[in-house]
Amino acid sequence: MTTGHPVRDAFRQQATACAALGSPLMGRLMAGLADRLQPGNPVSDQVLGWQGDPSTRADSVPLRLAGGFHALILTGADPQLAAAYADPTADITGAAMAAIDRHPDFLLDWLKSPPQTNEVRRSAVLIAAAHWLTARVGLPLVLSELGASAGLNLLWDNYGLQVEGKRFGPDTPALSLSPDWTGNRPPNVLPQVIGRAGVDLNPLDAQADRLRLLAYLWADQPDRLTRTGAALDLALQMRPTVDRGDAAEWLERRLQTSHPGALHLVFHTVAWQYFPPETATRALAALSGAGANATPDAPLARLGMEADSDTRGAALTLTLWPGGTVIPLGRADFHGRWVDWTAPA
Repeated sequence: MTTGHPVRDAFRQQATACAALGSPLMGRLMAGLADRLQPGNPVSDQVLGWQGDPSTRADSVPLRLAGGFHALILTGADPQLAAAYADPTADITGAAMAAIDRHPDFLLDWLKSPPQTNEVRRSAVLIAAAHWLTARVGLPLVLSELGASAGLNLLWDNYGLQVEGKRFGPDTPALSLSPDWTGNRPPNVLPQVIGRAGVDLNPLDAQADRLRLLAYLWADQPDRLTRTGAALDLALQMRPTVDRGDAAEWLERRLQTSHPGALHLVFHTVAWQYFPPETATRALAALSGAGANATPDAPLARLGMEADSDTRGAALTLTLWPGGTVIPLGRADFHGRWVDWTAPA
């Protein structure tokens, strides 16, 4: 149902999305705030009077506020809100509105930044695609991630993937991913990563921004919190490079370096939709130009896990140069809970 109020509509859309992604608590909270949030305090006034697009495809205002609520719980700053979150019969919306009155400055600060979740389960797709590429091309990989946040998915080669009782990845993975899997298993050819870097408009640090990265997860999904905590611990050890900047400008520079004897894999997961049109156009041009110069000894690939016109999860699309061949790999849940793998053998 739409109301003609873009902010309330954004909360309702987020409620539907959260429920579909396995978070009944967030579904109730977002729907309740859509109906009951009223002006009269600094936080509500900021939210309801949002200047810009509050929807999930733009500013994600509902998730900004939700991140602030979860941060209050994770830091122990609001025991009343924590108790309501833990009680499925509690008036979660009323508890959240009371927290707004108690912590206006804290929540206003959380409204300043868009959510960055670094959903680690998306690495299941990266692991499978890298195995497929290694079997096809037979070269080590250089990784470039667009919209890398804290770089947790840049470290996918340190994670394990379980598919139908078969494990893919290192012998002692930092964490294991077990999505519901349909389709063939990936080839059993272990990828080798020889270089990695990413870019983000606002890179997050695994130590300084740990609270922010955990708070944007949903409180009734403790497995995500545990998994992300393990990935953050690994990132503290490995310190993947994530540069601050525009994705297209960074990619243009990154693609100027050739990697003879390696496949350069450029990838993005649920990030492209947030790029300004100019950035997306420039990035496509940079990939096309570099692809024209790719050789069998120094190939280039682009892997995208992004929303399209099909509402069932994200499309998995691979483009491989030389040649610019577009290869559909299937679809996946936005949070990596399931993968429908249709890559050619």
